[in-house]
Amino acid sequence: MNEALRYRGRAAQTWIYLKKLARMFVYHNDWKMLPMSALIAGLVTFAVGGSLFHTQEGTFSGCFALVCVCIWNGFFNSIQSVCRERPVIKREHRSGLHITSYIAAHMIYQMALCILETVILLFICNMAGIAFPTEGVITPVFLVDYGISMFLITYAADMMSLMISSLVRNTTTAMTVMPFMLIFQLIFSGGFVKLEGSAANLKSITAAKWGLQNLCALSDYNNQPMVTLWNTIWKFRSLEIGGQQPIKMMTDYIAENNMRDQILLECGKYNLNPDYVKEAGNILHCWGMLLVIIVVFALLSVILLEFIDRDKR
Repeated sequence: MNEALRYRGRAAQTWIYLKKLARMFVYHNDWKMLPMSALIAGLVTFAVGGSLFHTQEGTFSGCFALVCVCIWNGFFNSIQSVCRERPVIKREHRSGLHITSYIAAHMIYQMALCILETVILLFICNMAGIAFPTEGVITPVFLVDYGISMFLITYAADMMSLMISSLVRNTTTAMTVMPFMLIFQLIFSGGFVKLEGSAANLKSITAAKWGLQNLCALSDYNNQPMVTLWNTIWKFRSLEIGGQQPIKMMTDYIAENNMRDQILLECGKYNLNPDYVKEAGNILHCWGMLLVIIVVFALLSVILLEFIDRDKR
């Protein structure tokens, strides 16, 4: 391999390493990432898929779950890909390896993996009976918009993980760091934890934040009914005050006059999120931020490996 690298240009070296990664996919069991991602996708869609695109609560939890699947797939794809062959990289770098070619090969390879995982995830969602909308925002087809979004989320997490793999020394350290990366993404996604002050500023550097905003906007979150208030009131139907059941009387009146759906829609209007507006500009902004994350972390991977010869660890 060293002699093959010594006199090759960057494009040729990229091709050499791309073929190496393809062989590792087949012979080193890297293909096992695909059925694992299918299993995770199946479990998640089985749990939350029923109310996705139907209510604000169901859409939010479903989109958050899909973002979690994408983040997990991306992290798992590349967390060990560099550190497991760190001594080899150091030796070949001294023999003429261009780090840009090495990272470019990984980026192409990981891109292919992320595309496959996105297709698998969409297929599993379809098999689970999730009824996707038909009309897209950026493209004429909703599934294309949704697929691009999930791919970018997965790929952004993948590049973050690639950077960590370029930084740490061995696979044990990499697998130790990965849960903390995942927790950081989920906490600072702005989903279930309300962030204020300086903590809120960290949201913008997470793929989960832009991914959640992207999927919720595409899913038309703001124009869906909110059912939490109605479900809470319904639990108190048997409450008696002065020998009467006023909540039961009110809910019965609403049901008998077919006012429930309108009330749920009105409740949704009081729960609007300006980040989830279904507009092309909002979607493109999220895509752009995910692309920025991809480029920044890929460049950081190159920078970290350029100094691999000085690594005395």
